[in-house]
This record gives sequence, structure tokens and C-alpha cells, in this order.
Amino acid sequence: MPPKTQTHQTRSAGFLSRQISFGVALFAFIGMLALASFLFYNFRQTIYSYTLTIPDGGTGKQTTFDYGPKATLANANYFASVRSQFVQNGVNFIEADLSVMRLRVYKNGTIALDVPILSKGRDGSWWETPAGIYKIESKEENHFSSFGQVNQPWSLAFQGNFFIHGWPTYPDGTPVSSAYSGGCIRLSDDDARKVYNLADLGMPVLVYEQNFGTDMFSYELHQPIVSAEKYLTADLKNNFVFIARGSTDVVPIASITKLVTALVSAEYINLDKKVVITKMMIATTSKPRLAEGQSVGAFQLLYPLLLESSNEAAEALARTLGRARFISLMNDKAVALGMSHTTLVDPSGVSGNNISTAEDLFNLAQYIYNNRSFIFKLTSGGLGVSAYGAPYFKNLQNFNEFAGNAEFVGGKVGESTSAGETMLSVFEIPIHDEIRPIAIIVLGSRDKRGDTETLLNFVKQNYQ
Repeated sequence: MPPKTQTHQTRSAGFLSRQISFGVALFAFIGMLALASFLFYNFRQTIYSYTLTIPDGGTGKQTTFDYGPKATLANANYFASVRSQFVQNGVNFIEADLSVMRLRVYKNGTIALDVPILSKGRDGSWWETPAGIYKIESKEENHFSSFGQVNQPWSLAFQGNFFIHGWPTYPDGTPVSSAYSGGCIRLSDDDARKVYNLADLGMPVLVYEQNFGTDMFSYELHQPIVSAEKYLTADLKNNFVFIARGSTDVVPIASITKLVTALVSAEYINLDKKVVITKMMIATTSKPRLAEGQSVGAFQLLYPLLLESSNEAAEALARTLGRARFISLMNDKAVALGMSHTTLVDPSGVSGNNISTAEDLFNLAQYIYNNRSFIFKLTSGGLGVSAYGAPYFKNLQNFNEFAGNAEFVGGKVGESTSAGETMLSVFEIPIHDEIRPIAIIVLGSRDKRGDTETLLNFVKQNYQ
């Protein structure tokens, strides 16, 4: 048996050795954390802090742009000036020109790749791709779409459910028909791979569609009188203002808010998804339709939301994504549409703090008309058969007072103590042998239908 002193020394040495090893490991671990934190910080700074400065709608001023749909980019001259600014500044970006069906990748302001676009979202469909500036949000060599139940090779996500990708296939390997598109920008597999390898996370994607551009139609103006405190009547295609009063004043808008709720729902929720109604979704509303425990398709909730102005449907859709996140997405959408004086605090418009201007709401109407026309079709009662089946709710009333009018494209009504009566309406009427889309917004009205009819008749009488 070794002496006790020797045994004690041996144990002490072993203990010390383990302590040193533990210390080295701990130091290495802390160092790795610090390195990871540094790399993550620089990753975020380098990739996601991509600030773009672009011309401000032809005014000559410069503005920092928030990513998303931008109606002014549908204008050919404005689009060209933005692209020129990118090139001059040596920006790495992707240009998707849907008018000529070409996709180009720029590196340091120079074209590095130019390939054909094989398909896009069909104009006027559920999946139409809107003009705007977006960014590459994710990259996957093979993304499985839960919407279309297909594999999408070389996928680059750039806006909600929109991707740039190669030719999609079903799980059994069968290629998807060329007649079908979920709204993505589809390339050949080889071209998609090349774009994928050149693209970086956060890289801007500049999408242009000339069909939405401002045209050269002209008007002359005369003045009527209406009772609404604020109003705006204008052509959605060429932005010509027939008449306006207080169109830049910020006021409560009541249930017109639900049009933004519908947009966010369509762009961020899988409309095939079943929503199980919870107690928190049950809200005070004019026509109660929901019950706790009920299971309803997300798309089906758009019917009571837009026809009967259901506060319950608004809450149910919002809470599907998380109410706070949903409201944040609503405000992000408003900013992306150029609604710079709009603030939204709930999905239904109940609060008087849901505020906007007639001009901001014109931008909203223009976006829906050009890019999400199914929302207006639903409000007018003219949607018919949809990709999501027959309406689930029976005997729904349509609170949109011009439903049934052949010229009425769609819109939304609202009413509250703080907002008074509000209405956003779009009509298609013949002027100078053309069918023109006319938006009429009345806010703070005492007779929203009468005011709208007065403004519509004013246009007809003075410009036909």
C-alpha cells in the first residue's frame, strides 16, 4: 500500500488536472459564444441592413424605401429611374421584368445573368405578383410548398408566399403542368440554380409589371357639393383627381380597416387552413356567426369579414397568426403601399385610433384593384366559384350598399361614433369610349351612400 501522503498528492494532481481541463473547455466555450455572437451580429448587419435610397416618385427628391409592393414602380419611367439608381450605386440586386418576362441578376450594378421567366402569377388571379421592391428572405435548394403540395427546386422566397424557383414537381416526381402557377416566378431548373448561386439573403428584388403603369388619359374638372367632411374621387389608372376635399387629413376610418385585414390574411395565412374558433375570437358584431369550438376554413372567414363587416371574423383571422403580429403586419402592409399617414390598432376598425387619409385609402384601392382583385369581387358579391369551394356561411347579407350595381367593382363600408359614416367604393364606368376604374372615398359622412352617388354622378355628368 502506497504511503498516505503519496495517495493524497496523486488525488490532488488528478483534481487539479480536471479543474484545468474544465477551465480550458469553459474558456473555449465562452470564446465560441463570443465568436458566434460577433458573426451573427455581422451577419445581420451585412445581410439584413440593406438600406436603399431611391427617387421619390419623380419629384427629384431621394427617399429611403421600405421593402414591399409599391404602386409607383408600375410606372415605366419611375421603374427605370429606380433601376438606374441601383446601377449607379453598384447595388447587387435581382430585376424581374414581368412585362417582357426576363429576370436579371446584377452584381455591383452590372448584369451578371439574364434568363427568361417561364411563368408568373396570372393577371387578376389570386396569385398575381405585384410590382414592388422586395428582398430575398430565405434560400432552399428544394423547398416543399405546403400551399401547392409540390417541390420547388432552387427556391428564393421574396414576399410572403412568392418565390423565384425552378420547375416544380409533385412528390412522386411528376412535373407540374405549365398551365398552373401559384404566383411564383418560375424559371428553368438550370437557370434557377444559376440565380440561386448568385443570390444572397437580403438581396433586393425589383419587380416590374408595365400593365399596371400610369397611362396618359386626361380630364377636365368641375366642382360639385357633398356633405362628407373628407372625400376623394380619382381614376385608379392615371391617378387623375376629379374632386377632393381634405384628402390628406388624418381621420378615423372604421371598418374600411377590414380591407387591410383581408390583404394580410390572403398574403400570410394558408387560406386552406382550418381555424378553430376560441373564446378570444368571439367579439361584439352586428351579425354573430361564430361559436366556440367551431372549425372554419380561413378563406371562408373572408365572406362575413367583407360582406357583413364581421368583427368576429377579423379577430379569428388575426389570432390565427397571433393578434399582435397580425396587427404589426397590417401596419407593415400599409407602409409598403405608401399609406404613410395610416395607423391601424386592431383588425376590425372598432377603435377610433384606426386612422388614415383619403389619399392613403386611394393607394389601398389601387393595390387591391391591380393585384388582389378577388377581394373586391367578394365584396361586390361577384366572386362566384373560387379555388376554396362554395361559401360555408349561409344567408349572408351584403352591407356594401352598391352590391348588385353593374358598375360597382367592390369596396367597403364603415360606421362608428368617432368616424361617422365611411365608404370606399370602386366603379367601372365608360368615359370617352373607355371603361375607367373610379375610386370614391368618403370619410366623416352623414350619408355615405348619398355622397358616393353624388360624386359618381358628378363624374358621369361632367366627363362623358
